Amino acid sequence: MWNTFELIPNTPGHESPPRYQPVTSHYPDRVTPAPLPLTGERTVPGIDVENYWFRRHEAAYLDLLRYCADAVVLEAGCGEGYGARLIARRAARVVALDYDAFTAAHVGAAYPELDVVRGNLASLPLRTASVDVVANLQVVEHLWDQEQFVAECVRVLRPGGRLLMTTPNRLTFSPGLDKPHNPFHTRELAPDELRELLTVDGLRVEVLAGLRHGARLRELDAALGGSIIDAQVDVVLSGGQWSPELLAAVTSVRSDDFDLTTDDLDTSLDLVAVAVRT
Repeated sequence: MWNTFELIPNTPGHESPPRYQPVTSHYPDRVTPAPLPLTGERTVPGIDVENYWFRRHEAAYLDLLRYCADAVVLEAGCGEGYGARLIARRAARVVALDYDAFTAAHVGAAYPELDVVRGNLASLPLRTASVDVVANLQVVEHLWDQEQFVAECVRVLRPGGRLLMTTPNRLTFSPGLDKPHNPFHTRELAPDELRELLTVDGLRVEVLAGLRHGARLRELDAALGGSIIDAQVDVVLSGGQWSPELLAAVTSVRSDDFDLTTDDLDTSLDLVAVAVRT
């Protein structure tokens, strides 16, 4: 678990829920983790009909691992925990933080190599300048106070450390809508809005890129009438059956079917940002 100089102690009677709750030590090796339900709030591995979204998220993790080599990493909003596990293969140490108690319990049981903490992203339970990297992938769009979270990232990062952030591109994820299409999203961001969010004292945007379909996924788009995304959404919204062709296409998707580029960000699917602590 984290040393006392890294985690901020709880103050009895001051916060509800407590500022943090260590989770890892509650779950011995013999515990079998319960799978997380597929709610639409987060992606999970090992589900055929979710494979497209899982691989899309995984692609960004794999690209960003180079920033985590031998680093002390906080994953702020770890979800199911698969991303923190990927990071742990390269990092010196990883703490996986999530606000949801059931999610944190799952991660603590499923991934014993991680230090798991339940806490609030608006008040990170870490000491100032205590981590090299904050990873925040597909999470910021769920937060009510995005600016406060970024301020907390600035606080806990060491000078020269990096904030790694991915989020759906509002322009392509919820085009033309006044509010996000996904009911779990509070505020989605366009490329210029993400840059503005990260342009604060103590941070310098180093990379702003866009994730998009590579050649094989563009072929699948064409074969499915224009969009593998729309084909999936249509089935889910209609409550219909997955056709064998659509299911085969979705389960065939790999993380390397996605490309990351820095041009034409407005048409990208997801935004990928790296900001340096100055």
